[in-house]
Amino acid sequence: MAAVHQLDGPCLVLAGAGSGKTRVIVHKIARLLQAGLLPRQIAAITFTNKAAQEMRERAKALVGPRAAKDLAVSTFHSLGVRMLRADGPRIGLKENFSILDSDDVLGVMKEAGGTTDAALARRWQWTISLWKNQGLDAESAAGIAADADELVAARVMRLYGERLLAFQAVDFDDLIQLPLKLLQHDAEARAKWSGMFRHILVDEVQDTNAVQYELLKALVGDDGIFTAVGDDDQSIYGWRGATIENLRRLPQDYPQLKVIALEQNYRSTGQILRAANAVIAGNPKIFEKKLWSDLGDGEAVRLIDCDSEEHEAERAVSRIQALRAQGGDVKFADFAILYRANHQSRVFEQKLRAAQIPYKVSGGQSYFDRAEIKDLCAWLRLLVNPDDDPAFLRAVSTPKRGIGHQTLASLGEFASKWKLSLFDALFSPSLGSALKGKAVDGLHEFGREVNELEQRAAATSGGEDAKVLLLQWLKDIAYEQHLLDGEDSPKVAAARWSNVLDFVDWIAKRCGGQITQDGGVTLEAEKQTVLQVAQTISVIISLAERGDEQDVVTLSTLHAAKGLEWPHVQLVGINEGLLPFRSGDEEITAERIEEERRLMYVGITRARITLAVSTLRRRKKGRDTVQGIPSRFIQEMKLEEAVDKGDPRERLKKLRAELAARVAPAAPA
Repeated sequence: MAAVHQLDGPCLVLAGAGSGKTRVIVHKIARLLQAGLLPRQIAAITFTNKAAQEMRERAKALVGPRAAKDLAVSTFHSLGVRMLRADGPRIGLKENFSILDSDDVLGVMKEAGGTTDAALARRWQWTISLWKNQGLDAESAAGIAADADELVAARVMRLYGERLLAFQAVDFDDLIQLPLKLLQHDAEARAKWSGMFRHILVDEVQDTNAVQYELLKALVGDDGIFTAVGDDDQSIYGWRGATIENLRRLPQDYPQLKVIALEQNYRSTGQILRAANAVIAGNPKIFEKKLWSDLGDGEAVRLIDCDSEEHEAERAVSRIQALRAQGGDVKFADFAILYRANHQSRVFEQKLRAAQIPYKVSGGQSYFDRAEIKDLCAWLRLLVNPDDDPAFLRAVSTPKRGIGHQTLASLGEFASKWKLSLFDALFSPSLGSALKGKAVDGLHEFGREVNELEQRAAATSGGEDAKVLLLQWLKDIAYEQHLLDGEDSPKVAAARWSNVLDFVDWIAKRCGGQITQDGGVTLEAEKQTVLQVAQTISVIISLAERGDEQDVVTLSTLHAAKGLEWPHVQLVGINEGLLPFRSGDEEITAERIEEERRLMYVGITRARITLAVSTLRRRKKGRDTVQGIPSRFIQEMKLEEAVDKGDPRERLKKLRAELAARVAPAAPA
């Protein structure tokens, strides 16, 4: 295969949907090893931990565990962490800097902007993230600010950056931006890192933002020996900073670039691919390619005309039941219902529950991603690991205890100077030289609370003892009042407190030796203390969130479905205003239409065997019901079959009657 054997110079592999791009990357790694490169000289970079893990496992199966162990297979962010842990001190970061998650960032953002308005702080957070992904600092952002709100955001960006430096913390965007800064401003570091990897492979290059692209250029150096794998027809993340312009820049920045197109699709039937090719033909092309398959023509793509959202959900459920009733080994996990926006899932969930069909919502918020649960987990993490600075920052400020950002900034500077964790710095005899007596007293009080909780958590015996301890602790820190003060709606605060109580019960069951499994079956296990449960909290959470192995229908947004596939797919709500998506009376630019068309293309190419596309005659828009206009993309699909106005429930009923007649015993003579 040309893509695998192209080893010298820059190479772009245009990997169409279902064309086996991961297989190409893994086999190219094997070919590079055969050509004499050492495993540690090869880097493969992708976007998600799941994709990196899959690539690592497939490489292990092909080249053996010994060679695979030394391959640098990671996400952009993981590579950034590796670079900053090694050379962060060159740009003012201590080696054990903290990485803030989204909620941690929100807290610092509120402090920087001097607000308690979470929605406003989220807008700043989003704007600043986009600026960082464009490679802008606060001064540059102020220079391009479009209005007064963006000028305020640029000021907050500067204050936010000062706090992160004082706390010796970074956010996820910094994990790309700071390594680039390191390479651009430190010749020694640039020579080290560009010389470390002899060949770099980048997956999903169409999803890179401006900073990731520049980081790639800095890493490959002047030689430009790399393999970029991507598909301009699947660039769907412009809203979060990804730019398809990076694909246009590649041949300009690397005139010797060799472009190899993978056009054979190993996933879908001919009917599905014809619809996909017809839709994407409406976009201007950077590189020409057209998918084809030798899997046969297959069933025609069905267009389902529905009265309303409820009718559409009923038709989707009936389609699942009808296909399963036809026989064969058709599982619930073979089905996916894909939509443009999260709110569209609700009615499908209702109808699936009513039909007793198991399902999961892909990309929905995990129980353990809820802010209140993350608050409590931060305290538990700190009990186990006092050096966990992000956990410290969250716990010390949740609930608020009069320890302000200036105190924490001074503590961060002190800890960085003496190479201490924030928690260890609390008890340093010389802390008084950096902070005033009242601030020191407040920090000492927090430290005593943590140490006391750790001792009590280590002494618990059994579930009831654990529950009493946790409830008393929540009362001592006034956590319920914290939730009430932080929400405008008492109902929302009550729901969040209910989640907290559920979490307490969850921990107590494990302390009591009870592990509730799916289906309500309770197993006995060894009793643990609260501290022991805290020590394994990350493992417990990952087990509790398992679901990939379950036989369930998948409900997913089109964005979350990228990279996945199912035998049977239904695209729902394919109407103007939903896909392409339109908010209010906004004008949709030609660029936006092109990205929405690519999103439709991604949805179509998720299907392997059957594809149904449904539209609404009437749809809800806020509290109103408006006329449903079929999406322009439906006409672009050039479907060969007429609209399916029949109801599969009737076909299902007829099929069941036929099956019953076949197995009925013959009448006695």
